[in-house]
Amino acid sequence: MNDANKTAVQRRLKSIEGHVRGIQRMSDESAYCMDILQQIRAVQSALERTGQLILEDHLNSCVVNAVRSGEPAEQERVISEIMEVFQATASSRG
Repeated sequence: MNDANKTAVQRRLKSIEGHVRGIQRMSDESAYCMDILQQIRAVQSALERTGQLILEDHLNSCVVNAVRSGEPAEQERVISEIMEVFQATASSRG
């Protein structure tokens, strides 16, 4: 991951961490359920955006390098990795 993307990802994750702590406080204080659910959705959305940034960086670096290498085994490996992650995600959503 390049330095700019790494910094952006770290900043997003720290923000998400703070948000999750806020949700925990809301739960401890018995906040209105719909308010808690709204905050959970915001964290899920932030995680999705962070994942997209990481995926984009991976595609533009690791995958591009594998394609340019001309090595079929390496090309197949990076594509299989991506497929495994997204298949696991799809399976968990059931």
